Amino acid sequence: MAQHDYINKKPSNRNNKKQAPAKKPFPIVLVFVALILLGGFGYGLWYIKHNADPELVEQQANPIKSEEEKVIPKPKPPEFIKEIKEHEIQVEVKEIEQKGPYVMQCGSFRTLEQAQTLKAKIAFAGLVSEVKRVEGSNGIWYKVRLGPYETKRLAESDKNKLKRIKIMGCGIWLWT
Repeated sequence: MAQHDYINKKPSNRNNKKQAPAKKPFPIVLVFVALILLGGFGYGLWYIKHNADPELVEQQANPIKSEEEKVIPKPKPPEFIKEIKEHEIQVEVKEIEQKGPYVMQCGSFRTLEQAQTLKAKIAFAGLVSEVKRVEGSNGIWYKVRLGPYETKRLAESDKNKLKRIKIMGCGIWLWT
């Protein structure tokens, strides 16, 4: 097969149907309108400067405060505002009975390794948990518990911390 010299080959004479775009004419009308607007603006400024009232210009530049404006008495507050400030409200505070300490259980497993794994995940959240071995009618279970908590609100706070690290299913019960 013969080798072809594509680099030095001159392109074939093609008929290019695309023509260069025609040049747009200079926008004489727009330039004329712009010059008229600029001239009108300049004339307006000159007219204002030479036909302004000198006394009014001086008064606007240096305003003189009258004595009436300087002395304005403060309005007297109404009587009920003084009464409100001096008034005392008697509120009866009731003590809320605490039901008792709470405990939160986050899992119950058949093997100690699963319970220890959950305990480690809880430790990464900054909480302390314990694994409790329970023998029941179904066999041996390992429960992962947190607490005791004095109030349910504290237990809910720790439960929300655990939810943020994707540990779900924790239950809060009265501690027995």
